[in-house]
Amino acid sequence: MNGKLVVPEAKQAMENLKNEVAKSVGVTLKQGYNGDLTSRQAGSIGGEMVKRMIQDYENGRK
Repeated sequence: MNGKLVVPEAKQAMENLKNEVAKSVGVTLKQGYNGDLTSRQAGSIGGEMVKRMIQDYENGRK
């Protein structure tokens, strides 16, 4: 995958989810580039985002 959203209109929703998840796992994100995050921090955010998206799908909130 090339990192592009399949549905470009979902960009803001993905940003909101990322910020919500980051806060819930205790990671502070800056506006814009966050290249100073550790692999563990970035992975915890991405992993939790995927987990939540799968749960939403399985619960019928597509």
